[in-house]
Amino acid sequence: MFAAVDVHYPPSGGARAALVLASDATYSTIVSEKTAFIEHVAPYQPGEFYRRELPPLRAVLLDAGCLDLLIVDGYVTLDPAGRPGLGGYAHAEFEVPVIGVAKTRFTPAVHAIPVLRANAARPLYVTSAGIPPADAADLVRTMTGKHRLPDALRRADHLARG
Repeated sequence: MFAAVDVHYPPSGGARAALVLASDATYSTIVSEKTAFIEHVAPYQPGEFYRRELPPLRAVLLDAGCLDLLIVDGYVTLDPAGRPGLGGYAHAEFEVPVIGVAKTRFTPAVHAIPVLRANAARPLYVTSAGIPPADAADLVRTMTGKHRLPDALRRADHLARG
């Protein structure tokens, strides 16, 4: 099973996490979708975003079963030395290969591989753990969808926003 996740923070408080499960690595066959709401989340702290994101991800992944891959919206590593981002903490906690797909460039992450999809002028920035970076970038490049952001991540974002 291949999972794509995202988390949204409604203005009313809490966090809603979304999970899109597929039976193939290109996410062309979606087999399940799920959301989970957490009432209380940690406040945002620069450099410690994972403290805010991991609890909702735990909730939505609780019954997901054995995963072959997890794709997160964000970075796996924040710099070439391997300082973990959300995806790095998810890799350690869930013990699954993780690909991070970021929509914006994080200056210290010079190791992130820029990936252009469709006719997009702006790249996505791909990092990974448990899967070689070049393979992760190739997978993101070939994921289902005609837009800059692959369909599975677009769907997870939509579900997380409610």
